[in-house]
Amino acid sequence: MVSPFPSSTTAAVVHGGPDALGVAAHDFSTNGNACGPCPVALAALQAVDAAHYPDPQYTALRETLGRFHGVDAERIVVAASASEFIFRITAAFASRGGRHVALPPHGYGDYRRAARAWGLTAVTWNDGERAGGPAPSLHWACDPSSPLGQPEAGLGARIDRLPDGAACVLDLAYEPLRLDGALALNAMQRDRVWQLVTPNKALGLTGIRAAYAIAPRADRDLREAVVQLAPSWPVGGHGVALLAAWTSAESRARLERTRETLAGWKLQQMAMCASLGWECLPSVASFFCVRPGVEPLAALAAGLRGHGIKVREAASFGLPEALRLAVLPPASQAALYAAVQSLRAR
Repeated sequence: MVSPFPSSTTAAVVHGGPDALGVAAHDFSTNGNACGPCPVALAALQAVDAAHYPDPQYTALRETLGRFHGVDAERIVVAASASEFIFRITAAFASRGGRHVALPPHGYGDYRRAARAWGLTAVTWNDGERAGGPAPSLHWACDPSSPLGQPEAGLGARIDRLPDGAACVLDLAYEPLRLDGALALNAMQRDRVWQLVTPNKALGLTGIRAAYAIAPRADRDLREAVVQLAPSWPVGGHGVALLAAWTSAESRARLERTRETLAGWKLQQMAMCASLGWECLPSVASFFCVRPGVEPLAALAAGLRGHGIKVREAASFGLPEALRLAVLPPASQAALYAAVQSLRAR
């Protein structure tokens, strides 16, 4: 078994959201629903009985989620968060003798961090498919991708080519807030992969840490290993309430309305960025990347933070020349525009 404690020093973890200065007045750095908390979910959270443990097996919750997705409840694996699941399934994969992990060219840093923690060799999807290259057995994909917010090109074909025994995790963190198109996978392809779902972004409640995965129809061994590695009660009562509220018809209707609002805000925000001379990269999600064409970007980000604006540098995603911007309301867009103009006037 690979040691989970490699000797190399790891870099600081980079995330968006609050920092040492607290919550920014205008936070473009995270991808929660900018329309605010879902009222149905918020009411469910306020009604939680926090004096008692939840069911450690999450029986009713898994049945609810199973019905929602049209799968057997036993395929639902509850997780403390997407990040917790990323580390847990990587540990399960390593415990079964796995050695290689295939990553998208640009993606969430925890995929690589989890592989590094277990001493696994990380390669890109394309490198893993080259003749004579390593044959990774754990593949990561995210659709829409981060930071670009684009569909994973050729994802269905790649899933079809997975060798027997390989595992693939499809991170659907941004799927509920997809503003254009749809996930281009058929039912068989979805059944072949682990589907990782994190509703807190779409519900506008990222402070509640709760997620779940839909295990593939096959590969019961890896599913059992992932379940056995879970801590007791990975999700508390508030997480249970959030995940249950996610499935309600009221939540779904509200989500559809917010997507329409966000689509309009996105067009305005991209036009505003273009007026600043920033190159806007294509995206189907409720966020997009820009290339401001200035160096260093860290100085721009720090200057904006001084104006109460938080942006996410994309260097940790492998795009050092770009910023990732969540779509925010027009008032926040105006604040960003004014801050950039103020910095330029110095």
